[in-house]
Amino acid sequence: MRYHVVAVGRVRDAALRAACDGYLERLRRYTKVAEREVRDEARILEAIPEGSRLVALAEQGEQCTSRQLADWTARWELEGRDVAFALGGAAALPAPVLHEAERVWSLSRLTFPHELARVVLYEQLYRAYTIRRGEPYHRGP
Repeated sequence: MRYHVVAVGRVRDAALRAACDGYLERLRRYTKVAEREVRDEARILEAIPEGSRLVALAEQGEQCTSRQLADWTARWELEGRDVAFALGGAAALPAPVLHEAERVWSLSRLTFPHELARVVLYEQLYRAYTIRRGEPYHRGP
């Protein structure tokens, strides 16, 4: 199984890019992750690898705890299908992407710049794997 992150635009802020890269490096100790950047929201669906489970990140989606995300990742690994996360840009995700998604996930009811949302996604995936392995990174309930 592999995670695919399909995101609109590049992470231009050097500090946020460094944060993304740091969490990706940590996360890749546990699983495979590929990043694909597209120019605009209209190109997201064509960038999703065929057969992947699509998880759209959108404010109106379902919220979860870090432990629940850890459970999701465990289930996804058992099922063996790749998982593609779709992150929109300033225009958010279009209706066709939300319609095609098997899950619409909200990181928060707050609005984040798309670059920061990508950092949060990587950090939460890393946290989920450390929770599953009982490692000390996660100190929450």
